[in-house]
Amino acid sequence: MKIDGVFSGGGVKAYAFIGALERVYDHNHTFERVAGSSAGAIIAAFLASGYQFREMDEMIQELDTKKLMDAPKWTTFIPFSKWVNLYFQLGLYKGNKLEKWIHKQLARKKIHTFNDLKPGYLKVIVSDISLGKLVVIPDDLHRIYGINPDYFPVAKAVRMSAGFPYFFMPKNIPTKANGKRSLIVDGGLLSNFPLWVFNAGNNRSKRPVVGMKLNGHPAREKPREIKNAIDMFQALFSTMLNAHDARYVSTSEKENIIFLPVDHVETTDFELNPTARERLIRTGKDQAQEFLKYWPN
Repeated sequence: MKIDGVFSGGGVKAYAFIGALERVYDHNHTFERVAGSSAGAIIAAFLASGYQFREMDEMIQELDTKKLMDAPKWTTFIPFSKWVNLYFQLGLYKGNKLEKWIHKQLARKKIHTFNDLKPGYLKVIVSDISLGKLVVIPDDLHRIYGINPDYFPVAKAVRMSAGFPYFFMPKNIPTKANGKRSLIVDGGLLSNFPLWVFNAGNNRSKRPVVGMKLNGHPAREKPREIKNAIDMFQALFSTMLNAHDARYVSTSEKENIIFLPVDHVETTDFELNPTARERLIRTGKDQAQEFLKYWPN
């Protein structure tokens, strides 16, 4: 059966998507349109580009995520300089290696700009913190920035969506109104699980929409213990990532969402070992298998 898919953000926890996708394909479901925030945008872009599950599994299993942590070279020679870099550059890592890796994988399928994809088949969520807006790429590019989406690189859009604040440096887009540049960060900041994207306006789906959400059902999340300022910052950021979507999920069709409880892994743990990766993949397989026993109803 043909379905539309929406994938949440979650950083390296996205290995769980690989296991879940395997089970989806085992049940003879294939994705038409796809959307995602952050790490979910990476998975969505690969699916929209024509990657099959086995290809994605091999590609991501071979990825050495530590090599994506591209701090400026000068910060490796001066103690504590990375925190100075964080202050002035607004991020610890440039994110260029992540964008180049995404570009390389998409180029294998001859995908460079949104013009190379079927119209409407990929929607990438980003957050414009200069304008204070949630932006859907490619839909909003011309309206907000005066940019022709046909010439906008898919890899750039995905890298923007995966720009975890303070971890990766923000990207920017020139604004149409005043010629200044908007800072763009992780799409998850404003909508970490954009399940709404195929139910808005002319995007209303003619097919079943399956969502895959990392971190499990919002109603079952455990309360956070906050003992210090760092705990408070993490709790604030987690609330921003999940509050908007938790309200939507609580009122939407929960039976169309595969919840993947992977709280045992930190979003930015780029030094994840093989055992932890396999545990994430296994979680994805198990949760999707349980979901697909009863779906579609």
